[in-house]
Amino acid sequence: MPLQAPPPAPPSAPALTAPAPAAPIRAQYGWGYAGADGEGVGTLSLLMEPASGRLVLELHAPGERLVLLEGDNATGYRLQVPRRQLDQRAPFLAQLPLPFLPQVPSVAALLRLLRTGEGAGVSVQKKDAMGPLKLRWQGKDPRGKDEQVWLERKRWEESR
Repeated sequence: MPLQAPPPAPPSAPALTAPAPAAPIRAQYGWGYAGADGEGVGTLSLLMEPASGRLVLELHAPGERLVLLEGDNATGYRLQVPRRQLDQRAPFLAQLPLPFLPQVPSVAALLRLLRTGEGAGVSVQKKDAMGPLKLRWQGKDPRGKDEQVWLERKRWEESR
């Protein structure tokens, strides 16, 4: 009986390459707050780069900057809250108390919250083709007091 050649090998799968770094995302939200510190409205502006963990977050009420949070995974994060004379640094975002906002452990978690509405105490009030348009969060502040935050997306830009 003649020997048969083995069947041809299936075509090899293309080599896997590392995913391209996620593009920076700029977003702006109308913001509303009710809690132990009172009530307020303002604007939440964000620059997020998920690949590096870079985040620049500014929360403004009329005539006042309430929060500035900036940093990345490599250098850590700095939180400034002038109203509370707070200037705090931490190596991880999860280690900082975010006043007037839902707590998030990472930039990726913040992005997931804004893109899909996923997060403890977060509910999506209205959606459009891009995702949640209006979000509401109910939870506790760092002192254990009830608070609520409303966000309404005004601008969302993903750089290409």
